[in-house]
Amino acid sequence: MHIFAERFDECNFRKDMAIVFYQKGETVYAVEYGKPEGALDAGKLEWLFSGAKRVKGEGVAGWFVGPRREMITPWSTNAVEITQNMGIEGVVRVEEFAEVKDERAAYDPMLQALYKGLDQRVFTVDKRPEAVVYIEDIRRYNEQEGLALNPEEIAYLEGLEKKLGRKLTDSEVFGFSQVNSEHCRHKIFNGTFIIDGEEKETSLFKLIKRTSAEHPNRIVSAYKDNCAFIEGPRVEQFAPATHDKPDFFGTRDIDTVISLKAETHNFPTTVEPFNGAATGSGGEIRDRIAGGQAALPLAGTAVYMTSYPRLEAGRLWEQKTDPRRWLYQSPEDILIKASNGASDFGNKFGQPLICGSLLTFEHEENGQTYGYDKVIMQAGGIGFGNRAQAMKGRVEAGEKVVLLGGDNYRIGMGGGAVSSVNTGVYAGAIELNAVQRSNPEMQKRVCNAIRAMAESEENPIVSIHDHGAGGHLNCLSELVEETGGTIHMEKLPVGDPTLSAKEIVGNESQERMGLVMKEKDVATLQRVAERERAPMYVIGEATGDGRFTFENAVTGERPIDLELKDMFGNPPKTMMEDKTVKEKYGEAEYSADRLEEYLEQVLQLEAVACKDWLTNKVDRSVSGKVIRQQCVGPLQLPLSDAAAVALDYSGFRGIATSVGHAPVAAMADAGAGSRLAIAEALTNLVWAPIEKGLEGVSLSANWMWPCRNAGEDARLYRAVQAASDFAVELGVNIPTGKDSLSMTQKYADKKVLAPGTVIISTVGEVTDYRKIAVPVLKPEKDTELVYVDFSFDKLKLGGSSFAQVLNKVGQEVPDVKDGGYFVKAFGAVQRLVEEGMVLAGHDISAGGMVTALLEMCFADNRAGLEVDLSFLAEKDIVKVLFAENPGVLFQIRDADAKRVAAVLDEAGVAYGFVGKPGKAGELNIRKDGREWKLDVASLRDLWFKTSYLLDRRQSGEQKALERYKNYKHNELKYKFPKGFSGKLADLGLSLHRKGQAGIRAAVIREKGCQCERETAWALHLAGFDVKDVHMTDLITGRETLEDVNMIVFVGGFSNSDVLGSAKGWAGAFKYNEKARTALENFYKREDTLSLGICNGCQLMVELGLIYPEHAKMPKMLHNDSHKFESGFVNVTIQKSPSVLLKSLEGSRLGVWIAHGEGKFSLPYAESEYAVALKYSIDAYPANPNGSAYAVAGLVSKDGRHLAMMPHLERSLCPSNWAYYAEGREGDEVSPWIEAFVNARKWVEAKR
Repeated sequence: MHIFAERFDECNFRKDMAIVFYQKGETVYAVEYGKPEGALDAGKLEWLFSGAKRVKGEGVAGWFVGPRREMITPWSTNAVEITQNMGIEGVVRVEEFAEVKDERAAYDPMLQALYKGLDQRVFTVDKRPEAVVYIEDIRRYNEQEGLALNPEEIAYLEGLEKKLGRKLTDSEVFGFSQVNSEHCRHKIFNGTFIIDGEEKETSLFKLIKRTSAEHPNRIVSAYKDNCAFIEGPRVEQFAPATHDKPDFFGTRDIDTVISLKAETHNFPTTVEPFNGAATGSGGEIRDRIAGGQAALPLAGTAVYMTSYPRLEAGRLWEQKTDPRRWLYQSPEDILIKASNGASDFGNKFGQPLICGSLLTFEHEENGQTYGYDKVIMQAGGIGFGNRAQAMKGRVEAGEKVVLLGGDNYRIGMGGGAVSSVNTGVYAGAIELNAVQRSNPEMQKRVCNAIRAMAESEENPIVSIHDHGAGGHLNCLSELVEETGGTIHMEKLPVGDPTLSAKEIVGNESQERMGLVMKEKDVATLQRVAERERAPMYVIGEATGDGRFTFENAVTGERPIDLELKDMFGNPPKTMMEDKTVKEKYGEAEYSADRLEEYLEQVLQLEAVACKDWLTNKVDRSVSGKVIRQQCVGPLQLPLSDAAAVALDYSGFRGIATSVGHAPVAAMADAGAGSRLAIAEALTNLVWAPIEKGLEGVSLSANWMWPCRNAGEDARLYRAVQAASDFAVELGVNIPTGKDSLSMTQKYADKKVLAPGTVIISTVGEVTDYRKIAVPVLKPEKDTELVYVDFSFDKLKLGGSSFAQVLNKVGQEVPDVKDGGYFVKAFGAVQRLVEEGMVLAGHDISAGGMVTALLEMCFADNRAGLEVDLSFLAEKDIVKVLFAENPGVLFQIRDADAKRVAAVLDEAGVAYGFVGKPGKAGELNIRKDGREWKLDVASLRDLWFKTSYLLDRRQSGEQKALERYKNYKHNELKYKFPKGFSGKLADLGLSLHRKGQAGIRAAVIREKGCQCERETAWALHLAGFDVKDVHMTDLITGRETLEDVNMIVFVGGFSNSDVLGSAKGWAGAFKYNEKARTALENFYKREDTLSLGICNGCQLMVELGLIYPEHAKMPKMLHNDSHKFESGFVNVTIQKSPSVLLKSLEGSRLGVWIAHGEGKFSLPYAESEYAVALKYSIDAYPANPNGSAYAVAGLVSKDGRHLAMMPHLERSLCPSNWAYYAEGREGDEVSPWIEAFVNARKWVEAKR
């Protein structure tokens, strides 16, 4: 069969037309050509634009909303590349416009513009590149451009002019401002503090470094790289033998280091939340990629802090302060858009976001307004690298400077400087210059090229640095800091011809990496980069003369020509002088008779309430290495304390991470706030067994503070001092972190201070990830609940969520009074976790003990508790239930009670047996003769309500309401195939198979695909020899598929789903002869199987590979929620001819879903299709996309070709499941392995 035949009608073309328009309904596509339009272009583009017709004229009348003309969107970048892959030449820009009624249409001015008609000037920017300017008056230029240079720095530059005997260029002054900005150089943390007239002996940075000096523990690299590294275990690397051509996967053992990094992107997220948070996430990922000679990211975290979103009337705690006239976006907008941005980047890059936190807060007292008007957006993450590559090499003269990534655009100009001052200080135009542009799919390609180097026997990268704040200036100057270097500007890719030299060298276009390599190794990377479609440019060389020069061989200009020591400068050390201000905050007044009223309010605070609105839109399973993410239990509610990933596919070692913060408590006591933040992060982490216990944990400390306000600099010093002292007392180190110290938002009539905040992130090597405990109470009678205090302090309500709903901060906040006691408590619980005695566990933090007790019951409808707290000396039930003193609750078996008591007694910690599982749906609390009966289901609904209110903004009112009504009914229930033992040996499989089996399969991927590794591992484990095949291999003819019997089109976001999921991927097959022929020949054979997963499923449907005999083809449409859906759901395997799923028929299994366009639209009756699997519950979100007949996968009539949206390859082992079948703790593998084993057996039988 010839499955790609296409007939095009002849059209008349105007060869000189620069912009061609295509229209379908209210959507118009503008296609800009840099050369004459091709004769066959219209037919191809009409297919690509899903039937949009070419407009005959030179424009389109009407009102339209579309992208700002001066900002080429990442969508356009991907669309242009799709046209190139389809053989369409000369397209330089493609943008999408939506027709609107009139000029009153709503749009986002940060990203969009309103157009009256679309014509040949729709992309025209009336601007020419500015010439290099020599600055006559640096002080005036500083004010004009908003460079945030202080008087000492200006004086330094004026002195440099005299030393050089010439005026400095605009690029040099601008460059100096960026590389020496507070954002980049942390001048406050390195500065001198004078508090109450006394000069402090130690800088803030030295206080932090002291923790690593006194307790180096497992540190490999700290403070001198893009991320921190600690020692990791020996693991099995699974990768192709070579990366510049199709090749087979194999394994080898490597020693590892584990990476930790957290980065804040507060200012860009305040101004434009989606791209601000997206590029914050992307920048932090690049930091981990750029560790050592190159490392690999594994998983991400995110923290959001805003002022109150005011979601509905009646939330009394929000009414005490008046909303401001927000400078850019409202808090609700920021919460939705920022979390969309961070989620979108991870989803499209292929990094799971598996841990995070949320806080909203406002307060007025003592004549000052506090709130996160200048928001906090922290992106963090963990990863790993080869220990042999953990240190950067020494750069030598003559080595080449290489750039990987996209073009230069007028993006983020001045971001480093503008981020260093209070928001609202500069004119909007200057702040808007810092708006970012996110292209995660480009970063994925770059990462793949770097991954290839990192996985090689000899990594040829000498040094590597990411492009972030300061753009080329910061990245490239740091790469050649030891030698000096020359950068050839004409070799830099420029996506906007109007850029000046200053804008080229200083823009912050994202998704770029700078590398130094020996000249002989450049060709190796070039071959890999071409295969991965990662743009690569050799842009300069290390010189050895100590100078840093940008020169343009075409124009002869040298916009930067300085000695590096002059560029980095040596201005006077920053001086921070302040006086202690003792704030007095009122205490909360309350009555125990209103306890349930308080509880109902606390459960609705964003910090306490359900975070389903965050987790349901972010990929939490990609990589197949996710062990613990946010959601737990049969109901899959986001309650998890710690997150964890595996380090390889064959062992049980992994990495755990968690976060903690206590900024409201820090308002009353800055030192206690730091200790509480560290304590919360550690009581979250304690449920994962950590190599060497607390000694094996390292921390990141990220400081957000409204410096240079009266009393705040003194508070910051106390907070950092307390964190340093406490870490030393605990025996842990803080080898990484970041600061953002301009957390003030200025309005015309007032300023709002963000509460001084430290966010702690943890990392530790997990000894056996199967032992990690989660906060889901097991409904087993012969068990009991244990409380362990970690604070060694009286119960206090200051800084708590309880105080917050009463509009109070309080003066008395809890603390950790004895670090040594905390160490013993942590060690005792770790010991119990390691010994397998902890059945379930939860920390006590936001919302207090009563919230922790409820949350342990929320995720399982069978759970209930009978609790007696009379053993606690505190008589005030409100303090007992709502105080946020660090502590934990965990469930044990009655049979283990004596052993547990012995361990806790030996440690000398305070504990109590507080209760036992009770009647389902009831939490009954007794204290000193009084009793409170709480209904779990109704309180859970109230807890979930806040998520529903936010979800309306992203899923729409109808779908958000359906999710709210249905979440408690969508329990995961399983029926495993008869005779399935869960043992690898019974399936004839081995985790550590070596050598070739002779049965060959291939994973096929396009740029933007993410799931090739976990898919290849599933095939490898099942007994296949697995080949890695990129679309470029098929297009060039390097690969023909002649020697493989099975292909899998893998999941991901090929081409970022631009123009429809898999549309661009399908175009690469349809319009490239070699690729088309290879696929046609494969499908003509009778000894072949194919599988399409998620994006691969969408590809198979788009190409008509399942039912080529049908006149009307199925379609994959957007989910009914019109957003990305992520979840762990039930599917039922149907009776069908499927080769892969035959042995699983009748089973009801759990499986990951993660997609945006997963809705099967079927033009015929169900009987016309071979349905292979269905979502077990045909109601949202259990059916996440609204597919007809609840279809989750279709198979060809002969059973050989299967297309399914769920990710079976991410659900391969029990620990991958977000909730595994009870009573099957001994399973080594899940039933999904049978799909791949069945495929191998079928191929063997055909030979």
